[in-house]
Amino acid sequence: MLVPLAGAVALAVLLGVAAFVIFNRDHDCSGGKLPLRVVATPDIQPALNKIAGNYNKALHSIDSKCVEVTVAKESAARTANALAAGKVSADFWVADSSLLMESMRGQSGGNRLPQVEGSIAVSPVVLAAAKSAASKLSDSLQPSWAGMISAANVANVDGPGKKVRVLALDPQKNSAGLTALLAAAGTAKEAGQDKALVGALKELSNRLASDSTALLASLTVKSGSRVPVGVTSEQAIHAHNTKKPESPVIALYPQEGTLNLDYPVTILTKDPAVLKAAASFKQDLTTESAKKTLRDAGFRDVDGTAGNALSEDKGFTPEKPAALAPPDGTTVTRMVQTWSRLNLGSRLLTLLDVSGTMALPVPGTDMTRMQAINKIATEGLGLFPADSELGLWTFSTHLDGRGKDWKELVSLGPVSETVDGTLRKDSLVRTFASIQAKATGDTGLNDTIKAAYTELTKTYREDKINTLLILTDGAGNDDPDGGVKNSEILQFLKKTYNQKRPVSILLIAFGPEAEQGKKQMDALAKATGGEAYIAKDILQVRDFFLQGMERRLCTPNCDG
Repeated sequence: MLVPLAGAVALAVLLGVAAFVIFNRDHDCSGGKLPLRVVATPDIQPALNKIAGNYNKALHSIDSKCVEVTVAKESAARTANALAAGKVSADFWVADSSLLMESMRGQSGGNRLPQVEGSIAVSPVVLAAAKSAASKLSDSLQPSWAGMISAANVANVDGPGKKVRVLALDPQKNSAGLTALLAAAGTAKEAGQDKALVGALKELSNRLASDSTALLASLTVKSGSRVPVGVTSEQAIHAHNTKKPESPVIALYPQEGTLNLDYPVTILTKDPAVLKAAASFKQDLTTESAKKTLRDAGFRDVDGTAGNALSEDKGFTPEKPAALAPPDGTTVTRMVQTWSRLNLGSRLLTLLDVSGTMALPVPGTDMTRMQAINKIATEGLGLFPADSELGLWTFSTHLDGRGKDWKELVSLGPVSETVDGTLRKDSLVRTFASIQAKATGDTGLNDTIKAAYTELTKTYREDKINTLLILTDGAGNDDPDGGVKNSEILQFLKKTYNQKRPVSILLIAFGPEAEQGKKQMDALAKATGGEAYIAKDILQVRDFFLQGMERRLCTPNCDG
């Protein structure tokens, strides 16, 4: 009996040794540890950290060293900037969006960014509203990018913006903000809503939240009569509701479809051993265990499959949302540049015609031309944000002493600045309301343009769009004392205009004689890359100012 027993023991020992050898070959840590430094965006870092913990416990061995993964959190924009500057220390990077990566490639140093190597999860970008307020939106805003644009359009004062206040994330700092901007811009282009988009972007630039956490928290706080609606990722809503179940937010899926945050992986290390470790961890992220961890954190699988965290009773639609066609790299870069340029500050000097013809009545109304122009000015200037610099001159003939056809009423400067105890903004409103036409005054337009254009050129601000706005009844230059002739002012503007320091003329005329002077008006504006418009009614002014804002996106090459 001892012989078979001894044989069985020997066999067991041999099998055990073999198993030990096989196990140790795959989990051999005799050479110590092989660190793999992962950096990830704050939204996905907790889930990746949990996956990394399980991965480390499994003792994955590379060349007799066990891989030890650590996961730090950092915004994708900050990591990309550090990488472009050659200062990143991570080996493995999980950003939140390939679109952000594309936008970074168009910036200085962007050519140093390596190519991404696939995606590990997705999260659709959606509209969001407090659950308690969602029912109030049914009559004023259907979930769509078109509806969001209409509600945010600063020039659509009678639209859904009367009942809805749209909040956004800064597209220069936040991938969900950039993704939303691209989705909205793409649908606006298809629908011919370009002007409305400009008005919306201009307004949203003043309603930016620092991050999704701040944006979602603000949706649940009562402030005024308008219902706040935001734009963020589906996963951010899940994270908010997990932390603040007492004030839940629901996802509203745009009917046109949407774009996703796609969490791309980029391998940064050049070390051969660490490259093997990176490949091993990347493979682990495709396992069912890792994907479940991500789904439980509110992310979807790459194919759009949702987990229990995105159930209908929690305010989500589990089915994969309709997808918009992703923009190419050129479109992404152009949109980032558009946003930056559109949100440069405004520096606007207004020249207001107060010649005698401005006292004439406007047919079909109970207003004089002066009153109509003043209403136009108040309407238009109200579109400019609080960081604008504005000023006001009037022009006729001999307004400020003999031979001087213009007079400064409000100096050019920040609208929020106090001048003689009064905010410049309030001073402008009161001044416009009190201006009267000079009954015996002629129209010394050319002399005034030369003086004002010289002033704006001399005091040019690099950080702002510098514009000379002319409001007139369109009678043109009419100076019995001579002064600067039409041909001379055109020659002056063409000679003075500098594409590297552009000062553009925006001319708006209102009155029956306006059409007669349209040719000269166009010539004045075009000489500076600007535009001339004739307003047939007050409401048109909103469009004119939006068109003026659109031109700032192409200046100084708007006309080829």
